[in-house]
Amino acid sequence: MSKILSCGILRLFRGNTRLSNKFLKQHKIWNPKFEKQYQTQIIANSKFKFDLENHNIRSEIRDKEYKPSNDPDTFGGSYCLSDESDDADDLKEEEYIKELPSRDKETIKYARCIKRHLDKRQVKEALDVLEVEMKRDRIHPDRYIFNLLISGCAKVGYTRKAFKLFFKMKQYGLKPSGGTLTSLFNACANAPTISDGLAKANRLREIMIESDLQPNEKNYNAMIKAYGRCKDLSAAFQIADEMREKCFLIQTETFNFLLQACASDMEFGFRHALLIWHKMKRNDVRPDIYSFNTILRCVKNCSIGDLESMYDVINDIINKSKNFLKEGEGELKVIASNENGGSCVQTSESNTNISSATQTDLVLPKEVFYANDVPNLLCSNPHLGNLIKINEIRKPEDRLLLIGGFSGFLREMKFNKVTPNIETFTMLLEVIPSTNSAEKTLISTIKKDGLKADIDFFNTLIKKRCLRFDYDGAKEVLNMIKSVKLKPDIFTYGILSLSCKTKEEARELLKNMKQRDMSMNTQILGAMLNQGCRNQDFDYITEIMQIALDEKIRPNEAFLCHLSKFNQQCAKLVNVRHKISKSLEFQRNYKKFREHLHMWYEENGISGLTLEEQIEKVKRNPYKKFKEKTKADENDTVKKKKIRKHIKNVKLHDLSINENKEKAEGS
Repeated sequence: MSKILSCGILRLFRGNTRLSNKFLKQHKIWNPKFEKQYQTQIIANSKFKFDLENHNIRSEIRDKEYKPSNDPDTFGGSYCLSDESDDADDLKEEEYIKELPSRDKETIKYARCIKRHLDKRQVKEALDVLEVEMKRDRIHPDRYIFNLLISGCAKVGYTRKAFKLFFKMKQYGLKPSGGTLTSLFNACANAPTISDGLAKANRLREIMIESDLQPNEKNYNAMIKAYGRCKDLSAAFQIADEMREKCFLIQTETFNFLLQACASDMEFGFRHALLIWHKMKRNDVRPDIYSFNTILRCVKNCSIGDLESMYDVINDIINKSKNFLKEGEGELKVIASNENGGSCVQTSESNTNISSATQTDLVLPKEVFYANDVPNLLCSNPHLGNLIKINEIRKPEDRLLLIGGFSGFLREMKFNKVTPNIETFTMLLEVIPSTNSAEKTLISTIKKDGLKADIDFFNTLIKKRCLRFDYDGAKEVLNMIKSVKLKPDIFTYGILSLSCKTKEEARELLKNMKQRDMSMNTQILGAMLNQGCRNQDFDYITEIMQIALDEKIRPNEAFLCHLSKFNQQCAKLVNVRHKISKSLEFQRNYKKFREHLHMWYEENGISGLTLEEQIEKVKRNPYKKFKEKTKADENDTVKKKKIRKHIKNVKLHDLSINENKEKAEGS
């Protein structure tokens, strides 16, 4: 009884040490250990320091210990001086008080649980910790919990949930930190749709202005990243200007995000990237590996735009370069030698303004020439070499030539003391000429630099050979993968599906996937379906449709377009009475195909709809994967199983058996 009462009174007067000590002394249940313990606790929790010697309450017998008497008539027991130690109950009481869980300890426990789920990309389970477990235990989340969940949702592109957590955080009265804003803009950058990401980014900027939230450098970089990926280049550059106005130092990371913004502009991104690159050079900001890799992405995806503007950009780059000297009047000017050892010679009659070329042929001035004939608009001394016209630059390999080509690009990296990684060579593989000799040169350079190719590099090599219809060369890459002790992944088989021209090859590929416990997807079946439609192989097409049903793979837009286009082509042949349509084999196969197509549409719930309506219906909610499967969806699956009775059931493990039967019938 004494123990319980003293513990309760100490809790009651925890906020007022003087009152609690006085109360306990008057009722003779005083223990100086409690005084020392709670004084220490008050000091630890206080923002200010004070001296214990000036405290009004001081025990005159601090070094003595008390032992309660055994008189049952005395309330709380009378205490007398004793040299003996505390009894077992007092020790247990002290241990119990020390082990009382605080709110911070509880929050840390939930935070660690959330981090474990996020490390495994289990977003739904991490959200359940906040929405189910903490709500059940009546634990109020703090800002750290919300920042963890917002950051986790941002990484996987769960943009809507990230903003819902942000608004819920404000309802709890928690002020967002700089990390909160950075995660929210990252959520906008990783949004599944550009429109959704852009709308959320604009709304967040409005909230920051209304709440007078001043962004820091990381916030600005995240804003540039978000607007760049959402293809709003003007907003991205305005934010960069705002950084400079507020005296923020524009560093390599900011320029890299600006280059990412340029890569999102498919029409004018290449020339924007050149301007940003030389702006970085003039500001004495050294590029890093991400800068060079982003330039290669611009080379791959972006065109040069209209020719007149491109000439203006080239003229601006050359005139503003550090080693470029203006032409003199009536004399010959020798410009400083470039890094490749070549020197530029220019006559007084030459016109340095490239934009003054005629608009009909847009020919670059021939008077400017270099010892090195390869153009390079990326180096410190940008030049065009022996390039006369740029109106035929359309392919990525042509744009790579403008920045020095394969060897010139690597020399520029070496000049800036940047070591290429395997990602650099993977992106170079996508922009070099599509020839075996160019690929061998690149592979030998990788071996010379001591780098080890990863599976992404080999996947790119397979894709490059498949796109030039070198299917045998693409299959040879599998031996290369095996020689470096790597294993094919789902992307490897997805790219190899482009080479499956017959159903036998498709069966072999699906059989290998099953042996490696890899499940097929819509992209793989769509690539096979495309090959079957090109070759007008009705059996191949029907089999792919059946596999999609058996594996419960919903079609995507490309899958539906392939089927619709093939059906229209066959109907057109019949309408115009083409000689192919007059054969009995074509008529029989086309009739079976139409029957299978009608039942396949019914199975997927898109029968009687136009192509646009079908595409709209099969479109998936990008946020659906973050949610649990509803009971309604499970009931729909059961109903679909009952409908399927007219279509032949083909299982993957029966593919090899069916293949042997067909061979036997043919013999």
